[in-house]
Amino acid sequence: MSKHWLDTSEYPFQSNYFQINGQKLHYIDEGQGETLLFVHGTPSWSFEFRNLIKNLKDEFRCVAIDHIGFGLSDKPKDYDYSTQKHSATLQEFVFKKQLDRITLIVHDFGGPIGLNFAMQYPHKIRKLIILNSWLWDSSSDPDFVKMSKILKSPLLPFLYRYLNFSPKFILPKSFGEVKLPKYLQKQYSHPFANRSQRNGPLAFARSLLNDQEWFGELWKGKDSISQKPTLFIWGLKDSMIKTTYLEKFKNGFPNSKVVKLDSCGHFPQEEQPKVVVDSIRNFMKN
Repeated sequence: MSKHWLDTSEYPFQSNYFQINGQKLHYIDEGQGETLLFVHGTPSWSFEFRNLIKNLKDEFRCVAIDHIGFGLSDKPKDYDYSTQKHSATLQEFVFKKQLDRITLIVHDFGGPIGLNFAMQYPHKIRKLIILNSWLWDSSSDPDFVKMSKILKSPLLPFLYRYLNFSPKFILPKSFGEVKLPKYLQKQYSHPFANRSQRNGPLAFARSLLNDQEWFGELWKGKDSISQKPTLFIWGLKDSMIKTTYLEKFKNGFPNSKVVKLDSCGHFPQEEQPKVVVDSIRNFMKN
């Protein structure tokens, strides 16, 4: 795809492509050393991890993918954009690239996508780093019940396809005290330049509505990774993924450390990148 809009001073990485399911999956592979594998959520892409990678690539091999339908990856009109398919794609990528002793860094939908893979192949995973995510059935959560009314609205596909609603409106509102500057917001909205390229975010919105049972199964199956050394980095001003989610995670992953960021919303890695980098570096050393 055309990259004329890409700010290469913010994202100064070599692009690589991996052929899968007849599509090109974009990824970056920077630095050398132990592997950090970054898995993004919606409506973002590997750009959200750029500040971490720029600061960690001198010590680690930093690999970050763009899911099909996101970032610089292909965005076919007709494709299985399910969360489960993204996880299967991640699995194939890891095996084809022969990645081992992975520290898996996941955010938002990257949680269920990446942790599902980790549960199936725990021998591949050394450590886990989880930023504002979830791994269970939220269908009885009062906040989710409210949100599900919006997700069921017949207007939702229109908002997502015609107004680019997810990166233009939802994403900037998810920040805490440090707001996303307009010039950076464009790096999140430009990958979805036209209506035919917006099926990925819409599919994730539908996944929230339709996949709660699957998320619940993931939580039940977490035992294979629940004792892995785990670091939670959590923005406490996240209006979507509350601190109750962090508490549940901590109870399910007892071998864990927590970094709470009082002023951050849903994107700690954008809002306080230096703190996040230092936290990861300390966690990897210990």
